[in-house]
Amino acid sequence: MQPGLGIIDGILYLMGCLAEKGQGIVNVSRRAQSDRSKEAQRVIAEALPSVVAGVLTPAELEAMHERLKQLPEPLERARFSRDDWRGAVGVFLLVFVSTFPVVIPFIFMRSAGPPLRVSNVVAIVMLFLTGYAFGRLTGRRPWLVGISMVVLGSILVGLTMALGG
Repeated sequence: MQPGLGIIDGILYLMGCLAEKGQGIVNVSRRAQSDRSKEAQRVIAEALPSVVAGVLTPAELEAMHERLKQLPEPLERARFSRDDWRGAVGVFLLVFVSTFPVVIPFIFMRSAGPPLRVSNVVAIVMLFLTGYAFGRLTGRRPWLVGISMVVLGSILVGLTMALGG
């Protein structure tokens, strides 16, 4: 595990939040500033999920355009919300908690070889448990999903070993 990996993931999460909010501000500005009804409807439809845009009539899209024109001018810049910070902390904790068990053998064993193999076993057990839980959550066969994850993990470990890891 590289130091600070969870922190980097948290930062990337925050950057994604900022980009999404910034794009939202740009889209709202484009929609509201457009005086041409057809162009505004097209921009609004593109911003919506395709399932939603497909069921809206031109009159409904025009009503959205009119309501968007009534919105106050958007913020100059996107800002982080409390939920964004909570999400970043959640991403950090998720990465840290999911990778720390794999690092534990390196803390307690001195040489490089045995802890690496113990770490691989820990990772494969974690893959099985995650696959089993995912199988239960999605209504699939938990054992089959767990074993599939183990096979995938074993292939990845084998490739890593073949490449010198």
